[in-house]
Amino acid sequence: MVDQLIIFDTTLRDGEQSPGASMTRDEKIRIARQLERLRVDVIEAGFAASSNGDFEAIKAIASIVKESTVCSLARANERDIARAAEALKGANSSRIHTFIATSPLHMEKKLRMMPDQVLEQAKLSVRFARQFTDNIEFSPEDASRSDIDFLCRVLEIIINEGATTINVADTVGYGVPELYGQLVRTLRERVPNSDKAIWSVHCHNDLGMAVANSLAGVRLGGARQIECTVNGLGERAGNTALEEVVMALKTRKDYFGLALGIDTTQIVPTSKLISQITGFVVQPNKAVVGANAFAHASGIHQDGVLKARDTYEIMRAEDVGWMANKIVLGKLSGRNAFKQRLQELGIAMDSEAEVNEAFSRFKALADQKVEIYDEDILAIVSSEAQVKGDERFYFVSMSQRSETGGHSHARVVFTDQGNECVGESRGNGSVHAVLNAIESRVESGAEFLLYAVNAITTGTESQGEVTVRLSKAGRIVNAVGTDLDIVAASAKAYLAALNKLLAKTEKLNPQLTP
Repeated sequence: MVDQLIIFDTTLRDGEQSPGASMTRDEKIRIARQLERLRVDVIEAGFAASSNGDFEAIKAIASIVKESTVCSLARANERDIARAAEALKGANSSRIHTFIATSPLHMEKKLRMMPDQVLEQAKLSVRFARQFTDNIEFSPEDASRSDIDFLCRVLEIIINEGATTINVADTVGYGVPELYGQLVRTLRERVPNSDKAIWSVHCHNDLGMAVANSLAGVRLGGARQIECTVNGLGERAGNTALEEVVMALKTRKDYFGLALGIDTTQIVPTSKLISQITGFVVQPNKAVVGANAFAHASGIHQDGVLKARDTYEIMRAEDVGWMANKIVLGKLSGRNAFKQRLQELGIAMDSEAEVNEAFSRFKALADQKVEIYDEDILAIVSSEAQVKGDERFYFVSMSQRSETGGHSHARVVFTDQGNECVGESRGNGSVHAVLNAIESRVESGAEFLLYAVNAITTGTESQGEVTVRLSKAGRIVNAVGTDLDIVAASAKAYLAALNKLLAKTEKLNPQLTP
């Protein structure tokens, strides 16, 4: 009999802890809808007590998502747990995920608590959470560096109090596959009531072993839930990559013997959506979702694939969604066809006015670019989302000139709270000049951390996608701009980053991961 493995996605919570990856409420809702299309079992939508913005986002996701369980993180205290329960009230299926550190280092240096105090707080927190739901997950933070005897004591009591999922957190990526798998197995063997809970693994990638550790926790330890993020997004070196563990389990079902509910054809569309929203570009040689994941440059490999595909390919590109990069619409396509394609891509618009605005952008792009791909449509919607609401800056137009051996000159027109501004400046190249022109009027004083360029689709007509990362006063933000003109895309990205950096309502990412 094949066991079912639960996929717990924490892109919207742990993934958002990547510096600069914070998302707006609407962006989180778009990602949650796509995760539901991907058929993940549990969506950890955020950390309700961290900010009003996160609370509202979780509340909105809970009311929209029907097929997946919606979860909120909460520290092991009544305030956090009550806040999580309030945010999850409208969910069809909900879970509260509470945690407290159990390693000697964390208890002494961070919590400044004695082990017995930690045990008591963990027990009371789960007991309190039972007032709101029967679906409770508990994580001993830094479990991989915790004393095994103490860990067993805590987990036995927690399960007695009603925790239904126990998550063995390798918080700092300290685990090694064999040892981590043995840890999970030992806990399951030594905790008397271990059969009353589902065991879960949550691994960070600091030593590049998050996926291997997670799979070891499943194969050697008997865990039946994996916590992961799309593209391996997360603070420091990131988390277990959803696409990698899912395809490992699917491709090597002969070894793992586990069933999954994931629709793997949605993996690449989900990866691209999250990359565009967060501004974290996927490296070309990334497993499964990288642009080169199914490319063969070696003549021997090419010959083998042409003769028999499985000589060098253990997965089919279309099985993970790579067939999405096809021409879908053109300049003669009508509004209904465009609206239908939005629905197929899992993009929900709040009103007909928004559909009309996005369609106008599509027609403008189709006048300039013959072939329109799904990625172009996603970029149009992302660009549209950036100018919704109360954004302070909005790109209008630009002009620039440059010549070899000399400085470039740029003139940028943009609005600042509805008032038109014109900035002019010189620079070492067109992009430098354009960004200097904006900064000459805004005077943000932000530190420029990252500038990256990516082609959205193939060919010389491809839209350029620019990612900008800015920092000020300890705050880091990412933003993306798209345009057929890479210099204009740079200006849009910079203004979008400034909108995030200077927004009074934008929250700092909570660094409170299990």
